[in-house]
Amino acid sequence: MARRTGGLLLGKKELIEAAVQNNNPISDRVGRGMKVAKEQIVGMVAAVDWFLSQTDEAMEREFNRRAKVIADRVRSIPSLQSQIYVPGVANHVPHLLLHYDPERVKISAMDVIKALRKGKPSIELNPATGTSQRAGIPPDENTIVVGVWTLQPGEERIVADRLHKVLSAASQI
Repeated sequence: MARRTGGLLLGKKELIEAAVQNNNPISDRVGRGMKVAKEQIVGMVAAVDWFLSQTDEAMEREFNRRAKVIADRVRSIPSLQSQIYVPGVANHVPHLLLHYDPERVKISAMDVIKALRKGKPSIELNPATGTSQRAGIPPDENTIVVGVWTLQPGEERIVADRLHKVLSAASQI
């Protein structure tokens, strides 16, 4: 069975016109086989409508609120410091950085990733966690990076509770 997907083509007018020449309803071109189902068109229209109803300010407020919920929950962890950080490049949205002293919280950031993945529900942290490859985030191998913009409403509390559980257990060893 063929997998169908939808997408938007955005760009310079002349490039879009060239793409149209290779798309349906022109049946003898490359793009004919890439037609999109009506359900995907409806989904794309709904996504665009939702996106256009958002404002950058409202989205940033919501992301900061989510980050604060998580930061407040883990505040009692020894040596933990939280920071809401917006990288100047790549994913220019608020990230929650959680830095701690590994002498006081005896778990590496990479082991925090593993613990959260194993739990139910499985939680995935930002790939910059525990690495020096950071896409605009200050490098620090003892920092957990939480991408709050990918969370659904209410999920920030689940992430907060699970982070608290994992970090608390590691600080009592």
